[in-house]
Amino acid sequence: MDIVLRNNADQPIYQQIKNQMADQILCGTLSEGQQLPSIRGLAKALGISVITTKRAYEELENEGYIDTVPGKGTFVSRRDRTELQRQQQAVVTEELRQTIAQIRRAGMELEEVLALVRHFYEEG
Repeated sequence: MDIVLRNNADQPIYQQIKNQMADQILCGTLSEGQQLPSIRGLAKALGISVITTKRAYEELENEGYIDTVPGKGTFVSRRDRTELQRQQQAVVTEELRQTIAQIRRAGMELEEVLALVRHFYEEG
């Protein structure tokens, strides 16, 4: 598992961890049933608070990406990746709907928005 944290990023640290782990699960870098580092182990490896790591794991579990087995550890969920992607796409669709409403209120033109989307998408 490869996680890169940026202190100057717009996202909080727990969100960076969550997003990177979710991406690695969806693309198969982290495979179904694979055991993940403990919360304390990951916190130590990343040099961050246990509370921060715990929050990332809790959100990943709530969204179905990972499962915690008491006394055994935390594992990548055996759920269907396609279903996880569908759930994520539904969230993105709703967020996009809200963003488009804000864009209209701001008076931005479609071409401006498309150029921004293209820029941010290519930026990665």
